[in-house]
Amino acid sequence: MKQVAPLRYDVIFKKAFSVPEIFTAFVRDFLDIEIEIDTVETDKTYTPPIGKVAVKFDLYAEDKKNRIIVDIQHVRFADHYHRFLHYHCAALLEQIASSGNYQPDLRVFTFVILTSGDKHKKDISIIDFDPKDLQGNPIGEIPHKVIYICPKYLDKTITPAKYHEWLEAIEDSLDEQVEESSYTSPEIQQIFNLIEKDQVTPEELARMIDEYGVEQIKQEMIKEFQEKLDKDVKERVQKFNRKIKQEGLNEGLKEGIKEGIKEGEQKTKEKLAANLLSEGTLTEEQIAQMIDLSLEQVRTLKND
Repeated sequence: MKQVAPLRYDVIFKKAFSVPEIFTAFVRDFLDIEIEIDTVETDKTYTPPIGKVAVKFDLYAEDKKNRIIVDIQHVRFADHYHRFLHYHCAALLEQIASSGNYQPDLRVFTFVILTSGDKHKKDISIIDFDPKDLQGNPIGEIPHKVIYICPKYLDKTITPAKYHEWLEAIEDSLDEQVEESSYTSPEIQQIFNLIEKDQVTPEELARMIDEYGVEQIKQEMIKEFQEKLDKDVKERVQKFNRKIKQEGLNEGLKEGIKEGIKEGEQKTKEKLAANLLSEGTLTEEQIAQMIDLSLEQVRTLKND
């Protein structure tokens, strides 16, 4: 049994997967593609930004010989399906030199790894851009893909066998200990050696503590918000129930009352988001994730 730093921490995940041998093995097993790279960039950005939103890739590698770009995203957001689709498209658009040629020179593959799970509870979900005929057969024109991976929902009866060890290793690390003898992949053994607790530097530990602190603050604020929301909803329900009993309201009005309760919940969320924006301690993305509002709603509140 080996004591390890959890791969839920961004600094630890990047430490492991920024190693070219590990990165290429991961790509090989998930895409059946061999890529040739010398380095894996972390926190890659485009200058100037593509469009109005500056994107930052957690891990990014470009194989010019085989004409492939692969990026891996690790941070979870409330809008991660839409957010990383946008990032993927930015990597495509960055290649377009002129409006005369809309075909990117390089194939682009984006991985989104959700160590904390996802509301849909799917092990692997894929956005495949290739057009299909009415029988569902791809025509082989567009190779680009976005692949969402949730190790928490690995199902050995359904999940393809070649993915098993990767998903197991990521999930296994989260309780800070792994039984390394259970894994046959040399690259996964290399990950365990890299993230072994004795190998964590003081700088990496400091960043882990910072990440943990932010997460704790978020959870406390979520709990406080939920308590306020529950109290507000309970009071509204009690008030409307009294009204129903007193006035004998009809079914149509009862439905209106239910809608009123939902509206109250939304207003409570917006009020809390506005307070957090005024404090300036969290980003718009963090507030959206915490309160279950879209990023657009949070930005509208900020502008208002």
